[in-house]
Amino acid sequence: MNASKYNATVVQKILIRPNLMILRVTTDEPRSQFAAGQYTTLGLYGYEPRSENSEPEAIPSKPDKLIQRAYSIASARHETQQFEFYISQVKTGQLTPRLFHLEVGDRLFVGRRIVGAFNLSDAPKDKDVVMIATGTGITPYISFLRSHIVERPESKMVVVQAAAHQGDLGYFSELSFLDNAFPNFFYIPTLTDAGDLWPGYRMWIEEMLEAGVVGQESGVACDPDQTHFYLCGNPIMVENVSRWLIEHGYQKKTRKTEGTLFVEEF
Repeated sequence: MNASKYNATVVQKILIRPNLMILRVTTDEPRSQFAAGQYTTLGLYGYEPRSENSEPEAIPSKPDKLIQRAYSIASARHETQQFEFYISQVKTGQLTPRLFHLEVGDRLFVGRRIVGAFNLSDAPKDKDVVMIATGTGITPYISFLRSHIVERPESKMVVVQAAAHQGDLGYFSELSFLDNAFPNFFYIPTLTDAGDLWPGYRMWIEEMLEAGVVGQESGVACDPDQTHFYLCGNPIMVENVSRWLIEHGYQKKTRKTEGTLFVEEF
């Protein structure tokens, strides 16, 4: 089968859960330096095998078609040849079951263009930043932090991450380390279906905002003149939290309007 479009190699695969993984790949040629928070495409042909725990495709793939999807990059912006992705398997999907079947040394396609307007440069270095995520929506924030946390010592940076179970909190160890290492960084995880041993919050993100948890934990004000909010993840979460923030004076940033609320839906 033709694999002439493949231009990258898997160098590491870490299964967080059976349907969650970190995939690191090296491209044959380096890309240009990108902005933290941007994304590129991954691709595999339809003839590639699917993971053992996948299900039949909802829409059958054509064997000779290169299946491509966009994924946010977790790597720091200066990593222009080795890229990291945090991926959730859609069992009936076309691409993710094939990505989950990959092993170290296997080949795949990585897009040559890195694009996207969801980045930290819109938040001045003297402003505080709250980054709210569910699921793989944590990915662009990992790139934010790896790229910029050292450059923003006067800016408080907060990550609020929600999941059902502790095992679903991707990058928990790295974010906990940053919380201990940087006095201006605060990590606030919350679980909606926590086990008995979980010592942290057991709240929905909307409940945390209403109760003032972010301010209590970090000292960051929910004030559009002082704090920029970033939302990434489940569309329902994004919609509900956006509504709450808009009711508290925030305006969503778009191509045509300035604002201090930035949204990326997964």
